[in-house]
Amino acid sequence: MLKHGILGLLNYYPMTGYEINEVFKESLSYFWVAQTSQIYRELQKLRDSGWVADELIEQEKRPDKKLFRITDEGREELRRWLKDGSSLKTNTPLLMKSFFFSELPGEDAKAFFVHIRDDAREHLAQFPKNREKLDRIESSGENREASLYWGMTLDYGIRYYEMLAEWAEECLRKLGE
Repeated sequence: MLKHGILGLLNYYPMTGYEINEVFKESLSYFWVAQTSQIYRELQKLRDSGWVADELIEQEKRPDKKLFRITDEGREELRRWLKDGSSLKTNTPLLMKSFFFSELPGEDAKAFFVHIRDDAREHLAQFPKNREKLDRIESSGENREASLYWGMTLDYGIRYYEMLAEWAEECLRKLGE
């Protein structure tokens, strides 16, 4: 699915690999984890498949840069993927681990749930900054339709991390923290 995330970002406008990585960190990283090296590897695969094209931009006094853009075939693949409703069930390592925690000492399970709770709270602390960015985009009138969906995704992220923090807290209560 990383490839589709990159196609989605390039569907907005052409970007360098560095720019894709930065935009990814500011938006998609709240629900999809990818390392910089994975993004660059995926860009090469997308280029090889014909879904993105690249152009070398020569610069004076700076290293040349490669600008990527989505192709018509890439846009077609993005739309095909967006219409595919088969990805509603996902693998959730967090729940798989939780299911088998009886194999570890209780203190290890408690530490795990403390980590989940604290991590969720850290994510929640970042959302006001993202809400401000989204509000600026909406008020500027740019990307009106895109900002509608970005807002829905942001709302989901807030609810998800609120639920995760509450769930971890409840697990800790049950474990007798």
